[in-house]
Formats: sequence, structure tokens, C-alpha cells
Amino acid sequence: MINKRLLIKNLLSHNDENSFYDKKQLLSFDSKIGKAKFLKHVCALSNSNPNNNSFIVIGVEDEENKILGVDFFDDSKIQNLVNAYLKNPPKIEYENVPFPRLPRHKVVGLVTIYPNNKITSLLKNAWKYKKNTIFYRRGSNSMPFLGDNFELRNTNKEIVDAIEKNASNNLEQTLNGVFDFMNNHKPEYNPQYKVFNEQFVLCWAGKSKIINNEEFFSRVDIELINEQVKLFFSALDDVQIIYNNNSFIVTEYIYLGLEKQEKYYPLEKTIINFKNNGKHDIVKEFLFEPPKFDVEIINHIYNNCNTIVKKIEENKPLSKTEYIDVLRLPTNYLICYLHGFLDVAEHLKKAKNYIRDLEDKTTYINYKEAMRIIRKVQYN
Repeated sequence: MINKRLLIKNLLSHNDENSFYDKKQLLSFDSKIGKAKFLKHVCALSNSNPNNNSFIVIGVEDEENKILGVDFFDDSKIQNLVNAYLKNPPKIEYENVPFPRLPRHKVVGLVTIYPNNKITSLLKNAWKYKKNTIFYRRGSNSMPFLGDNFELRNTNKEIVDAIEKNASNNLEQTLNGVFDFMNNHKPEYNPQYKVFNEQFVLCWAGKSKIINNEEFFSRVDIELINEQVKLFFSALDDVQIIYNNNSFIVTEYIYLGLEKQEKYYPLEKTIINFKNNGKHDIVKEFLFEPPKFDVEIINHIYNNCNTIVKKIEENKPLSKTEYIDVLRLPTNYLICYLHGFLDVAEHLKKAKNYIRDLEDKTTYINYKEAMRIIRKVQYN
């Protein structure tokens, strides 16, 4: 098994980006430009590495190679984006890799692009990039191929194989990973570990609470220690956890509703299956059935949210009542989205900086949570 933290360190030791790896401070899938640039790099790396893996490392400052980290990214549908826009799309995988010096909520993102030995091109227009464009890597740049008869060339297999071999896990790294996890979580989060199939070591931690005689966990971390990959992270969510000898199952809930009508709704089930061949897979099942409220009430909430956002945009002071409503803005907008107001994500983004600068950071966490749920519902 490859230790992904060690793999990232080995990749970063090649200080300059090259034809088998790229690094970004962050990715943006919220804009057409961000999506298009990501697709360009995936296309270029795939075409320049027909027989070996290639990589994009996210959360690294480019000039000094400093690891800054990014938020945990749980969008398992990223492959759908690649499939929708690329002809002969490669299989890709996004993994969240924790680093000891980063804050708890930050990770380094690792995109692995698996070889498919086929020429990959744009299936349709993406921002300014035209349909049928072929990209390839020239050093650290992803370039459009302007000629005819593009040929795949294997130039990186030996060096990438060596990098991956040097990142292979061992018993010492596994034990150190378990100790790090246990020591980095406070006792009230009850950190623990379990070995599956005598091969996989999984650690998890979360704060337990009993609701209606059922146990839930909040602020949950789950890491596969063998590969140094964070499989699940929640800043606020409540989840239920069950496991057996071969599987670890997490059911995520969201607390949603109008004031005094909130209740828990199951959002998604994540099943981690451990196999006897030294591999594992992760299956996600979308469970969410949104609540329905009176249409007139929802219309009133939507209009009120828009009024607040407009005042924020125009830098006008909010009334005491409006300031209180800002604290519920992400949740209220989410409810509106679930009732058919599909433009709320764009409205909510306009208030992002204002919400982020609030003294109480809970609202900003709720903002990111609302955007994450909107993205999940769109995909499903």
C-alpha cells in the first residue's frame, strides 16, 4: 500500500511541476473557469502519462513549495465531471491527506490520474477551450496540441514507479500514524482504531451524544492509516457509525428545518469495504429526502434572504433583526434551494466574505455545509 503523505512529500521534492505532476494552492469547482482549468490539467497529464499514474497536489504554495492545506473535500462525484467533459476520460481519484502541522480541518488534496493509454480530448466546449482540443504537458505547462496525429509517448513510467515504490508503507509508518491520530485527539472524542482483514488499520474519533436513545457522533475524523488518507471529516455534522469484520459504515445526518421545526434527516451513507486482496472500496448511497414547508413561508424567507444579501452587497448597515437573520442565512437559503429556488447558491456566494468575517465562525461553517449539501443534491 502506498502511504499518500509520503507520496506527496516525494512529489514535492521535485520542486518544479513537470510532465507527471502539477500542484495548485486550491481548486475551484464553483466557476466555469475553475472547472475548465482542472479538466485541462487532467487531460494533459493523462495524455503525457499513458502507462503510469500522474498527480495533482492541492494545498501547496507554488513558489516556496509550502504546504498550506485546503478544506476537506468529500465530493465523490468528481469522476462524473471528467466523464461529462472528456473523450476517453481517465479514471481519477481525489483523496484527503492529513499532515501533522496543519489545523484539524485542513488537509492536502491528492488527485491521482490513472493511465488509460488512450488519447484524451475535450468532449465539448469548456470555458474558452474548444471541443476536441487535445492537451499535453510541456514541462510544468498544460499545452494545447496544435498539429495533427497526436501520439502518446511513455516518458515517465520509470521515475513514477520509483517514486511510488519509495512511498510504500511499512509497519513503523503505520504504528506512527496510529500514535499520531490517538495523540492528536482529545479524550472526549474517544479516539480508537480497528484492524480489518489483518491488513487495514482504521482510526476514528468523534464526540458521542444520545438523541432519542440513539448514539450520534459529531466532529468526526476517520482515517485509513495504511495510506494516510482521511476518509471522512465533519465540522458539525451528526453521524452514526456501525462496523463489522469487513466493513465500516457511516450514516451522515443533517439538522434542518424552520425555527422550532428542526429535525434530523439522513443525508448519505458511506460504506468502506475491506477486501482480502489488499484493496478497499468506498460506496456512497444518497439517502436525502428534503422536508416540505408552506410555499408562502418559503417565498417570504427567500425574499428576506435576498434583501439581506443586497444590503451586504451595497455595504448598507443591517438592522438588529437582519443581523440575527444572517446567522441563519445559509440554512434558510438551503431550505429555499430544496423548494426549487435553484439560484440560491449564487446569492449565498455574494455574502461569503461578510459571513466569513463574522466573529462567530459557526455561521461560516454552516455556509460551507450548505454549499456542500447543494452540490451533493445537484449531483444526485
